[in-house]
This record gives sequence, structure tokens and C-alpha cells, in this order.
Amino acid sequence: MSTRGYTKKTISVGDRKFLLQSISFDNGNFVSVSEGGQKIGSMVVSIGTGPSAITTTVIPAKTDFLFLKLTAERISTSIKGISIVSLFATKELGNDTAKILMGEIMEIIQA
Repeated sequence: MSTRGYTKKTISVGDRKFLLQSISFDNGNFVSVSEGGQKIGSMVVSIGTGPSAITTTVIPAKTDFLFLKLTAERISTSIKGISIVSLFATKELGNDTAKILMGEIMEIIQA
């Protein structure tokens, strides 16, 4: 489902299903990745208006902090704005799952 400024997509990776949601603004994006329903999880904010992104944690992550940080920084530097990324996962993502999710998220952001 996609309307101006809002995108919602379900991604299957192996036996796991993730709901990706993105809200676009003139100066940034809010991206939510949740497994097992619509839930808010760990949250990171990144501002990419300068030569390098500035990132801070809003809700700490038990696992997958690096995924959150890299995703927020990649989005904020590519759009030269603010990126808020939330992740709720039932277990650790793992490298392959993280790569697939990152690719899908960037595809949504760049569309």
C-alpha cells in the first residue's frame, strides 16, 4: 500500500514476516520495521545535514543496534535530513535478514 508520503509493505525473509512502514516529510522520514504486528520498538534518530550524520538513541535496543544506527544514518545522509527508525523484532535479525531489510527500506526511501 502506498499513498503520497506513506508506504506500507510486508517482507518475508525465510519464515519471518516484517512490516515496513515509511512516512515521508519534506525534511526527513520515519521508518518502522516490526515483526509480528504493528509495534514500536527500539528507536534511533539521525540527522544527516552535515558532512557526517549525527545519531542518537531514543529507545535503546537489546539487539540489532548496529542495524538501527546504520539504517538511520544511511537514510539521513541520502535525503540530507532527519531519519527516525524504529525496530521491533522477536529475535536477532542476522546478517542476511538485515541486508534484505536494508535493501527494501532504501528502495522505499528512494522511490
